[in-house]
Amino acid sequence: MSIHPKAEVNGAAIGEGTNVWQFVVILGGARIGRDCNICAHVFIENDVVVGDRVTVKSGVQLWDGITLEDDVFVGPNATFTNDPFPRSKHAPPNGFSRTVVKRGASIGGNATILPGLTIGENAMVGAGAVVTRDVPPGAVVAGNPARVIKRDTTP
Repeated sequence: MSIHPKAEVNGAAIGEGTNVWQFVVILGGARIGRDCNICAHVFIENDVVVGDRVTVKSGVQLWDGITLEDDVFVGPNATFTNDPFPRSKHAPPNGFSRTVVKRGASIGGNATILPGLTIGENAMVGAGAVVTRDVPPGAVVAGNPARVIKRDTTP
């Protein structure tokens, strides 16, 4: 495990062989797997699970309720949301929606993933896509809102 001296890791569980780069903040409840690459300027909240061999590129925030399974790729500045009806601090939700990115899926740069969705195994979300519903396993989605443009991307 390698944690850059300019990263802030607050007691999170981080697996062997994982690299955490500069200006990363990982809160204490997060669990990060083995052999991951957490690039610069990433923020990871407490209730987040990151599997093994995951790459999270720069500018990504993983909010409470996000799970990235093994072998997931998240491109730069991809955006996850976790509250379907966000309000100011005076009215916090009772809990956050669960979003799961299944094994082997890839999310392109600047894509937006709405809360409570599942990105299927080996699926691919195109750069800039706005994902408003679940993505089937092996599908390629693109656009706003994201639509299936190809099926079966199993490597």
